[in-house]
Amino acid sequence: MSSRFPSHQLNNGLYVSGRPEPPKEKAPPMSSTAVPYTGGDIKKSGELGKMFEGPRKSGQLTSGPLRTGSMSSGNAAHSGQISSHSMNRMSSLSGGVPGSASMKKTSSGPLNKHGEPIRKASGPQGQGLTSGSRQNSGPLPPVLPATGLLTSGPILSGPLNSSGGPRKSSGPLDASGSIKSRTTSMVKNQAVTHLSQEGSHSFFRNFPKIVFWSMVLLFVMGFIAAVFILAAVGNPILLVVVVVLFAIVSLSFAWNAYRSRKAVIKFISEYPDTELRTAKDGQFVKVSGVVTCGNVPLESSFQRVPRCVYTSTSLYEYRGWDSKAANPTHRRFTWGLRSVERHVVDFYISDFQSGLRALVKTGYGARVNPYVEESAVIDINQSNKDASPQFIRWLAERNLSSDDRMMRLKEGYIKEGSSVSVMGVVQRNDNVLMIVPPPEPVPTGCQWTTCMLPASLDGIVLRCDDSSNPDVIPV
Repeated sequence: MSSRFPSHQLNNGLYVSGRPEPPKEKAPPMSSTAVPYTGGDIKKSGELGKMFEGPRKSGQLTSGPLRTGSMSSGNAAHSGQISSHSMNRMSSLSGGVPGSASMKKTSSGPLNKHGEPIRKASGPQGQGLTSGSRQNSGPLPPVLPATGLLTSGPILSGPLNSSGGPRKSSGPLDASGSIKSRTTSMVKNQAVTHLSQEGSHSFFRNFPKIVFWSMVLLFVMGFIAAVFILAAVGNPILLVVVVVLFAIVSLSFAWNAYRSRKAVIKFISEYPDTELRTAKDGQFVKVSGVVTCGNVPLESSFQRVPRCVYTSTSLYEYRGWDSKAANPTHRRFTWGLRSVERHVVDFYISDFQSGLRALVKTGYGARVNPYVEESAVIDINQSNKDASPQFIRWLAERNLSSDDRMMRLKEGYIKEGSSVSVMGVVQRNDNVLMIVPPPEPVPTGCQWTTCMLPASLDGIVLRCDDSSNPDVIPV
């Protein structure tokens, strides 16, 4: 008697309801045959070796880098060793797994027209790869020394040797290149004000030209009139008066030209100090305090004194009877200025009275009148011209000939911690206190006790009593 529900008998003799399940396909048996050791050869590594197929030589991989991405500074030797070890490990793994020769090749990427995965390269390959098997996206990097470090920038900034490592030198380093680079950077830096040879105080340069030429014209007319009266009437009184007045004026001009610098220094020292706390905007003041360097400190030219705000190096030559002149106005049997280097930058000054700190704007081409004393550093003559190689090197860097001349080098500077006096105009901008050059030259007035005529100070006045004093205030 048949039932409505189908049933079937199991292998153990029991009857169960339902239809029997269709027979399952049996998986192919895995071969247990061990693959022999390949020794790192890709061609003998089975299906895994086909991932790295290409026209390579059998044996160890080359030491060229397999990929270069953002970390382009990895060294080639180290990456070659890693690639070689990883390939050997993968090949031995492929050889040690049973049945690896019968496993199907799979791919999760795009296929070409033959059904094989498309292989691409994202960077330069090793020397064993050709352009026919892989594509390169950039040139090969230089061979770098094996350091084992991966960086995001260039390893070395200097020259390399033939193997790609840093070039070594067994002798002493030559500092002339670094000195020339520092000199060039100082000259090209816009924050540094370069003062010319005419930056020093001169009486005839500061004296009004209109007054000078008016006096010259007046004396010429007086001489002509005196000579005419002497020839017509025979009275020499006017000629004597004109000659006496001319002699007095000439002596006065010579005295002022000789004592003009000392007179200005006396005027600066006698000018009263102003407290920055009570100074008004636009007021001409004199501030005395301690110097602090700004963003661009200077270094003296010859002695290499660091952390300076003002440097001055002057070379003088003595002219004998038959020697060459140092400049067009150099007279015989005197010292003449041949070369001068004066530099000044912005700096800070802390007022002695109020303790406030102000920025002195002497950089970026500002008008500055420096009154800083220079001290003699070295004297050179025929007997000791080879005694100072540093001085000979200093002359060579500036294309100055030494010959057999008598030379004297003087240097002055204002280093950080020195006490100075600054004269300028106060300017306040958003709680920032600054001292800037005055818009017009400041007259010094007449000094009748010393028979000094009035002079003018154009720009910021910078005064330091003793720049070479080693006892500075630490800041």
